[in-house]
Amino acid sequence: MSPEQKAAKVGETMFAADLASREFMKMELVSCAPGRASMRMVVREEMLNGHRICHGGFIFTLADSTFAFACNSHNKVAVAAGCSIEFLKPGQLGDVLTCEGVEQVLQGRHGVYDMRVTNQRGEVVAMFRGKSAQIPGTVFPEAP
Repeated sequence: MSPEQKAAKVGETMFAADLASREFMKMELVSCAPGRASMRMVVREEMLNGHRICHGGFIFTLADSTFAFACNSHNKVAVAAGCSIEFLKPGQLGDVLTCEGVEQVLQGRHGVYDMRVTNQRGEVVAMFRGKSAQIPGTVFPEAP
């Protein structure tokens, strides 16, 4: 199985089980490739805060979910060891937010990943950096 096929299967497997992203948040997994992932969601009425802009927690969740797919794309179970986010522009009702995640470095069990959240006009809404730690296991079983 090629790295691209492996990453695609990781994406399919994880997304099928990810009720929070898929069902509750209504995210779409756009792509999952080796060290990369892309997800999208529409800002809905119930995602607005008291200022009538997208609650930062929902933007964070989009970035965190994309991070999860990118850092697990090698079919080695990885979890967040730390992350940070910078909010640069508010998300508005009806905005289509897309998060593109890219692996910056993977050394041993640790990786660093950058997520860029943009709206449908290509404006950067947030930047997220996550550090992953691999733990025992695989997302799907591989033949020896």
